[in-house]
Formats: sequence, C-alpha cells, structure tokens
Amino acid sequence: MNNSLHPTTLERFRLDGRQAMVTGGSRGIGLGIAQGLAEAGADIVLVARTAEELAKAAEQLAPTGRRISTAHFDLSNATLIEAFFQDTVAKYGAIDILVNNAGMSRRGPAEEISLADWQAVVDLNLTAMFATCQAFAKDRIARGEKGKIINIGSLMSSASRPGTAPYTATKGGVLLMTKALALDWARHGILVNAIGPGYIETPLTRPLRDDGKFDAWVRERCPLGRWGTPEDLASVAVFLASPAADFITGQIVYVDGGWLAHI
Repeated sequence: MNNSLHPTTLERFRLDGRQAMVTGGSRGIGLGIAQGLAEAGADIVLVARTAEELAKAAEQLAPTGRRISTAHFDLSNATLIEAFFQDTVAKYGAIDILVNNAGMSRRGPAEEISLADWQAVVDLNLTAMFATCQAFAKDRIARGEKGKIINIGSLMSSASRPGTAPYTATKGGVLLMTKALALDWARHGILVNAIGPGYIETPLTRPLRDDGKFDAWVRERCPLGRWGTPEDLASVAVFLASPAADFITGQIVYVDGGWLAHI
C-alpha cells in the first residue's frame, strides 16, 4: 500500500508543485529540457532573448497542461541579472529549479580569436551563469527553502577540439564552478549539478548534421553510433531536479553516447 510519507520510487521523479526556470529555453536543448520538466509536473519559466521564439516555445509546451511563462531577457549583461531574477519571481512566483542552458561559441584558431570574442563567450557562458545561480541561491536562502540547480556543460568540460578555445575554457569553468557552488550551498539544501551533452540534434547543429563528412565522423566516433536528442538530456534533467537525486550534488553527468569513454 502506498504511504504518502514514503513515496514510491517512480513518485520520487515527479516535480508536481515546483516551478523551473530554463534559460536559453526557447529552442534546442533548453526547450527539450523544459518539455521534460513540464511533463514531470513542473511549471516552467522560459528565458530567452527573442520574444517571438519564446511565444512559439510556450505554444509548443502548452499541451503539457502546466503553467508556461516567458521572460524576454538578454543574459549577457550579468549586472542586470539579479534584478531580472527578482522581477521574474515577483511576477510568476518562486523558482524551485534553475536550469542554466544559455550559451554561445566563437570559433577560430586560438592565435586569431579577438579578446572581444573571448570576452563575449566568457560573459554569457560563465559570468552570466554564475550571476543567475547567485540570484537563485540568494532567493532560496532568504526563503529558507531548498533548491536544485542544473548547469549545462559540454563534452568540452573535459576535452576540446581545435578552434574552440573560448568555449572550452568556459565549459571547463562550468564543471568546477558547479563543484564550488555545490560546496558553498550544500548547508542551505541547494544542490548543484551539471549535464555534459555530447553531439545533440538541434537547430544549431543542423549545418553540422548536413555536412556528410562531419555527420559520419560523429556517428563513427560515438560508441552508440548516433547523435543525441534533447529528449536524452531531458530525462537526466528530470532526475537531477527531482527528489530521486536528493543525495547528488557537485557532479556532472555526461550524456554523450559513450564519447568520452572512447580513446
């Protein structure tokens, strides 16, 4: 017999009564994760720079039956993030789960990357992520409430490819920042973990998938022989956000089809 004080294993994966903020949530990985969290019972606040894409994403998530809210904001200006977060909470209610997915890349040989391009990647991928984590933690601590943070890293949190120095540096930073924040906020019940996606099918990777040579390289290099999907990441995000992961913090889960295991 099910006792509400002792939920079953599957019930521990539910997110009913919680609200999640997903940055970069209007498409691709962010939207896929938002879909998974909503299907698990969470209300969603999508954050992105483009209002039109946010509206389309909210429409796509509507069939989940959850409350889907949108917040149009450019996270690249980190000094405005705390005020933005506070305004969003005042408008939509407390955020219990934060998914930091917004990011960018600037490619080129390291000797040719401009400092402006380097700084733009650092500002969004690392500084904005920290500022958003900080705003979330301050709010949870002030409320005396626990919380879950999921930072989106990359294969390049542990490895690199030529021409990706700014991106690799920031994604490596995401990994260790996740560990540092997990230690600082454990006493407040704020658990901080990360997901490291492999090569994922999204609108941003469409040109790479359309490149026959690159597509073949990905499939041959990946032990599972395919590109990942946003749904592959969503399942892990639901787990990390749920009570099922209440004894996990400071970790990165690579969802890469075995990529990093392959020498």
